Amino acid sequence: MVAAVVIVLDQWTKHIAVTELVFRNPYPVTSWFDWMLTYNTGAAFSFLADAGGWQRWFLSAVAGAVSVFIVVWLFRLAPEDRVLVTPLGLILGGGVGNLIDRINLGHVVDFISWHYHGWYWPAFNVADAAISVGAAAALWIALLGSSPQEAIPANDASRSE
Repeated sequence: MVAAVVIVLDQWTKHIAVTELVFRNPYPVTSWFDWMLTYNTGAAFSFLADAGGWQRWFLSAVAGAVSVFIVVWLFRLAPEDRVLVTPLGLILGGGVGNLIDRINLGHVVDFISWHYHGWYWPAFNVADAAISVGAAAALWIALLGSSPQEAIPANDASRSE
């Protein structure tokens, strides 16, 4: 369900960006945030963007394989690992959202631009944000547990003796 919501929201916002924004013409929202339509033929941070075209199908294959892996992982989650459903759903939805663009358009539509005093973060989209939040949450859970009580036991019996 999380993945489906991310995919719909991602594709809807990209449709609005493509139909309402002018390519590479920033539409200021605040002093540090613009809507700006741009296209990325590469991966995160435009990695492989200038690779000559082969990266479209390579990155599509990687995204497809990772998506299948996540779906299988979700179905095999043990009951105690169900806390990973939302983070994995965010990653899956973001990956599929960008995969749809890459297959249909040959590039990913980006339109969110953050900047500060001449420094610009690479433009991104809802799918990218979902992947980042999902990955951070999954990492948090893997390293620290799903709650503060799991991360720092209140009464650790193994230390009392």
